[in-house]
Amino acid sequence: MKSISKYLFVLLFLFAFGNLDAQQGNTRKEAPEYSITGSVRERYTYKPIPKVNIEINGGAYTRTNFDGSFLIRAKKGDELVIRHKDFETVYYTIESDDRIILEVEPAAETELKAKDYKRDIKSFNALMDSVAKYKKGDVEKSIAYVGEALSQSSSQQQNAEAYLLLAEVYMYWKQYDLAVSNYRVSLQNTETNQAKLGLGKAYELNKNYQESLETYSAIDKKNLSNYQSIILYEGLGDTYANIKNYEAAISNYKNGLEIAKNALISPKEVDLNSKLAQVYNASGKAGKAEEFFGNAMDLASKQTKKRALEEKETVADFRNNNRNYSQEIELRKEIVKDVAEAERDSVIDNASALTSQKQNYKIGNAYFLQQNYAEAIPYLEKSIKEADAKADLVVKKDATRKLSDLYVSAGDFEKAKAAFEDYKLVVDELYLKREQELSQADRFRRNIREQQNRITSLESDRKLTSSLANERSKNQQLIIYSLIAATILLCVTAFFMYKYIKQQRLANNLLALKSLRSQMNPHFIFNALNSVNSFIAINDERTANKYLSDFSQLMRAVLENSEEDFIPLQKEIELLQLYTKLEHFRFKDKFDYEIKIDDDVDVAAYQIPPMLLQPYIENAVWHGLRYKTEKGKLQILIENKTVDEITISVLDDGIGRARSKALKTENQQKQNSKGMGNIKKRVAILNDMYKDKVDVAITDYHEEEDAGTKVVVTLRKD
Repeated sequence: MKSISKYLFVLLFLFAFGNLDAQQGNTRKEAPEYSITGSVRERYTYKPIPKVNIEINGGAYTRTNFDGSFLIRAKKGDELVIRHKDFETVYYTIESDDRIILEVEPAAETELKAKDYKRDIKSFNALMDSVAKYKKGDVEKSIAYVGEALSQSSSQQQNAEAYLLLAEVYMYWKQYDLAVSNYRVSLQNTETNQAKLGLGKAYELNKNYQESLETYSAIDKKNLSNYQSIILYEGLGDTYANIKNYEAAISNYKNGLEIAKNALISPKEVDLNSKLAQVYNASGKAGKAEEFFGNAMDLASKQTKKRALEEKETVADFRNNNRNYSQEIELRKEIVKDVAEAERDSVIDNASALTSQKQNYKIGNAYFLQQNYAEAIPYLEKSIKEADAKADLVVKKDATRKLSDLYVSAGDFEKAKAAFEDYKLVVDELYLKREQELSQADRFRRNIREQQNRITSLESDRKLTSSLANERSKNQQLIIYSLIAATILLCVTAFFMYKYIKQQRLANNLLALKSLRSQMNPHFIFNALNSVNSFIAINDERTANKYLSDFSQLMRAVLENSEEDFIPLQKEIELLQLYTKLEHFRFKDKFDYEIKIDDDVDVAAYQIPPMLLQPYIENAVWHGLRYKTEKGKLQILIENKTVDEITISVLDDGIGRARSKALKTENQQKQNSKGMGNIKKRVAILNDMYKDKVDVAITDYHEEEDAGTKVVVTLRKD
C-alpha cells in the first residue's frame, strides 16, 4: 500500500511539473518561421536531383522539383533531413532564411572521379562558399574570391556559376550596371533561368525598362518552378509599374498571386497583395487599393514581426497620401509600440522606415496636418530627441523644421525662431556628413570598378593562356587580337568612367547647390522675422498688418524660387522691389532708394540665380546705411554692358566695409563671412555648370569718410 501511494505521489508531481513547464513554454516567444528556398545537386556535375525527400525533423515535408529546387517552412535551429535512394542521408541545420544549396555525392559515381579533378572541384567550391560568406559584409573580399574561383574554374558551367554569384553580390550592393554585365557573362557561358530572372531584375533596377521586359518575355515559362514563375510575374509587374502601364502591372501581379496561393508561398502573397494595392492607388482606384492592403496586412500578421510592421508602414503611407490622418496616426502608434519587440529578432538601423524616430516624426506631421498642434509638439520633440540619440541627422533635420513650421502656424514666433536656429545647425552638420558620405561612396565605387577590371583582365588572360596551349601556330595572331580587344576595352571603360565621373560631378554640384540654398533660406527668413518682430513692437496694428502682408508675399516668392538654379530676371527684380520696400519701410529715416533699369535693357532675355542680389542689398542696409548719421541713398542700376551682357550694380553711400567691420562683434563677423562665402560658392558652382554665366565684383564706392560699397554683378545670356 505504501509503495502504491509512493508511485501515485511521483506521478502527481511529474504531472504538475509537466503542466507548469507547458504553461511556461506557452509564455515563451515562438521563433519566427521562414519560407526556406533551396536546391539539391550533384557535387561534381552540378546536375539537379529531382524527387529528393526534404523534411523538418518531426515537422513539414516536401520534395524537390525537376530542377532540384524546393521550398519549405522552417524556424531557425530546425534540422533538415535530406533523403534519396542514390546518396546517403544528409542533415542540415537552419541558421537563417538565406537560400540553401546542398551538394551531394552519388555513391555509384564516387570511385569514377579522378583525385585531381576532385581536388580542383573542392577548391572551386570552397572559394564559392567564401564569396557567399562575405557577400553581405565585405564586397571587396567577395569579388576577390570570385577572381580566385575563376582561376580554378575548369568548365563553362563553373564560369557561369561564378559570374552569377558575382552578379548577385553586385545586386546586394546596388551596383546594378555591373550586375547586368555579369549576368550576361554568366548566360554566355551557360543559360539558366536563375540568371535570366536576375538579369531582368537588374535591368529594371538600372532603369533599362525595355531591356527588362524583353528579357522577362524571352524566358520559357514551362521550365520554371512555381517560385521562379512568381518571380517572373512580379518582375514584369514591377517594370510595368515603373513605366506607368498600370493595367499590365496589375495583370502580371495577379498571375503571380494566383500561383503563390496555389503553391502556398505566403511571403509572396503578402508582397503581391501589397504591390497590387500600390498600383491601384497610383492609378486612382483607392477603393481597390484599400481591399488589397487589407489582404496584405492580414497575411503579413502571420509572418515575422518585422514583415508585419513593414506592411503597416506601407499602409500608413497610403493613409497619409489619401489624407486619412486619423487612421494613419492609429496605425503608426501601433508600429511604435511593436518596434521594440521586433528589434529583438531583427536589426532595425537608421535606414529603415520602421525606426521609432521616423514614426514619431510622421505621427507629429499627421497631427500638424490636422492642425492639432498641441498633440503634434510632443511627438516632434520626441522624434528630435530619439534622432539625436541615434545620430539620425535626416530625421532630426525634418522634425526640427516641422516644429518650426508648427510654431509659425501657431503664432509663437519666439519658439519658431529658436527652432529655426536648431534647424540651421542640423543642416550644417548634415551637409558636412553628406560630403563625407559622397567621398566615401566615390572611393567605394572606384575600388569595385578596379576589382571588376581585374576580373575582366583575369578572364582575358585565362582565355589567352588556353588558346596558346592548344594552338601554338596562332600565337602572334591571338596576342594581336587580345591587345586590340584590351585596347578597345580600355577605351570603352575610359569612356564610361569619364561619363560616370561627369555625372557624379554634376550630382555633387546639384547636392552642394541644394545644401547652400537650404542654408541661405533659413538665414534670410530668420533676419526677415527679426525685422517683422521689431516692427510689430514699435508700430500700430494697421501698419503692422500691412507690413506682414507684404512680408508674406515676399516669403511666397522666395519659397517658390528656392528650388530653381536660375529664374527670369524680371522675377528677381520684383522680389528685390518688394524686399527693398520692406527694408525702407523700417529704416525710412536712414536711406532712400532707387531701382533704375535702362530702356535698352531686354530684361526678358536674361536668367539669374534666385536670391543672388538680396544678400548684397541686405548688407548695404544693415551694415552700411543704418549706421550713417545722415540720410543715405541706395541705388540698384541695371545697364547694358555688351550685346550679350548686362551689369546689375548695387550702390550705397554707407559707412563702408572697413568701418562696418570695426563695428561688428566677432560673432557678427563670422556670420557675415559665412553668408558671403555661401554666395561665392554658389556662383562658383553655377559658373562651373553653366560656363561662367555670372560674375561678381565688390569695391569701395567713394574714397571719402563714408566710403560706401559698390557691388557689380555681370550677367550673360544663355
